[in-house]
Amino acid sequence: MSVRDDIACKLREAFKPSRLEVIDESHLHIGHVGARPGGETHFRVEIATGAFHGMSRIARQKAVYDVLAQEMAGPVHALSIKAEDG
Repeated sequence: MSVRDDIACKLREAFKPSRLEVIDESHLHIGHVGARPGGETHFRVEIATGAFHGMSRIARQKAVYDVLAQEMAGPVHALSIKAEDG
């Protein structure tokens, strides 16, 4: 399973989102720190879920980072998060 698929699976399981996009943006960071041949190092996550209701933007992002702690400690160098109530 790809890193992208792992991220999507974990976020679906944890938050039951109404909308989820996991975009591999590694190609935009070739030659930068943390980039590897083959990509799967830099991602953008856009997620909407009722689980975020009443949470601040920072709390939403922290919740996503907590679920993806293993990926952040390993293959993922950078993660951009847009997390919305929905």
